[in-house]
Amino acid sequence: MNFLVSASTDKGIKKNTNQDSLAIKVAETTIGKITLALVCDGMGGLQQGEVASANLTLAFSNWFDNDLPQLLQHGIEDYKIYQEWNQIIQTENKKILLYGRQQGINLGTTIVAALFTNNRYYILNIGDSRVYEIKDSIRLLTQDQTVVENEFRKGLLTREQADNDSRRSVLLQCVGAIQNVVPEMLYGNIQKDAVYMLCSDGFRHVISTQELYEHLNPNVLISKEVMKQQSELLIELNKSRMEQDNITVSLIRTF
Repeated sequence: MNFLVSASTDKGIKKNTNQDSLAIKVAETTIGKITLALVCDGMGGLQQGEVASANLTLAFSNWFDNDLPQLLQHGIEDYKIYQEWNQIIQTENKKILLYGRQQGINLGTTIVAALFTNNRYYILNIGDSRVYEIKDSIRLLTQDQTVVENEFRKGLLTREQADNDSRRSVLLQCVGAIQNVVPEMLYGNIQKDAVYMLCSDGFRHVISTQELYEHLNPNVLISKEVMKQQSELLIELNKSRMEQDNITVSLIRTF
């Protein structure tokens, strides 16, 4: 499997700092090309969210550079990825919690991380950043860990009510703000000629699913230049519609 990748972020129209953090890395390995992508959204209502998101991004980037090569020597298995990624989460959660106590502040971050190998993807999710698969249609792979989404799943809210609820950004989990964090972990087979999109919640609040598909489907994203162009176009569309949050998107197109 081959990959085209692109990543864009913007502080948006309201905030003074960009508390989102991202990384996207591609490496040639003994089992072919491997790509790691992640988006972390530092908590907008908390202090120094950019510290939390940047530290978690760095931890996963270091894993890709230093630990993944050793893992490849013994073969990648689902449970091994979960073990190693969960260890990163638990370690960084403790570090961020301790830093917050020492500074007398609260901080935290969401995360979606995705590893793409020759035929399989591994996705970790905590919070309400998202991963989508776009091919013949657009499909949300992750599940928002929010109060509103939890109520929707229980049948207490309709989809329309959930999308417009003022509590839609109230998280059930994030890294660095609670003692016990349990990642959602997903595994699946990669689709060829598909697009995998990771984004912070600021990228998709005021953009419809149909608009995402129209601009980001694999028939449109035929080069890195077009991927970057379409990402920037949607970021500007978000801003024109008065999106208040930081805005981040990463794209991985398979071929």
